[in-house]
Amino acid sequence: MNIQLPFLPERTGKPRKTGLTMMMDKGLSVREAENFIDAAGAYTDLIKLAFGTGIFAGHIDEKIKLYRQAGVRAYFGGTMFEAFIVRGLFDEFRRFVGKYGVDTVEVSDGSMAIPHEEKLEYIRILSQETTVLSEVGSKIRGVTLEPDTWVNCMKSELEAGSWKVIAEARESGTIGIYHADGTADKRLVGLLEKEVGNDNILWEAPNKNQQVWFIKKFGANVNLGNVATNEVVSLETLRLGLRSDTFFEFLPEELQSFKQQ
Repeated sequence: MNIQLPFLPERTGKPRKTGLTMMMDKGLSVREAENFIDAAGAYTDLIKLAFGTGIFAGHIDEKIKLYRQAGVRAYFGGTMFEAFIVRGLFDEFRRFVGKYGVDTVEVSDGSMAIPHEEKLEYIRILSQETTVLSEVGSKIRGVTLEPDTWVNCMKSELEAGSWKVIAEARESGTIGIYHADGTADKRLVGLLEKEVGNDNILWEAPNKNQQVWFIKKFGANVNLGNVATNEVVSLETLRLGLRSDTFFEFLPEELQSFKQQ
């Protein structure tokens, strides 16, 4: 903080267990990664090397080292995990992760069908070697899960060894825990909070209105993911009540009278 203002919400410090921000690296150059770290590294906990970019993008090893040195965990997105699995190359995936010294992995089944017990076994094995984030929900529009299935999948994946479970929304924020118009499925979110626990879930929230909704519902230290590279600092202002959308969220009652009518 450059100055201590009263009534700012207390943010968790690194290494965080809650209040996590996950950024999507969709192909940053090394120089762009350096610039990102300079501007937003302090507010970022996880960086997903998104889609299947880890297969072909250049300088992946350099970026992973940069992120690690900045105290940020980089990991390959779940789509890349699935690209190995659909080809029957689980052990090759483990070797690939080890090659780059990545200590976090994402296990997902959003693009392909994986029997859930098989997915749990992947989590059990990988959690002995790395920190596992597992994602629940389909990336395919029209493929939906019943609320009880969301709960059961998340609970069993945490029991199998996942550190956090990711609630699917895609980059668009119009699927999974959201309706097609981008608004949150409040009934589903409420059920997951009650049955799984907010702190155990990383909510994908790529759009500002979604980030605002989750901060108002769960507070400054809600776990949020799929944040665009250029939106991490803006998200931190939302978390701290330093943007109009959450300006009065953390102020005491005696200051609420200053709200514009």
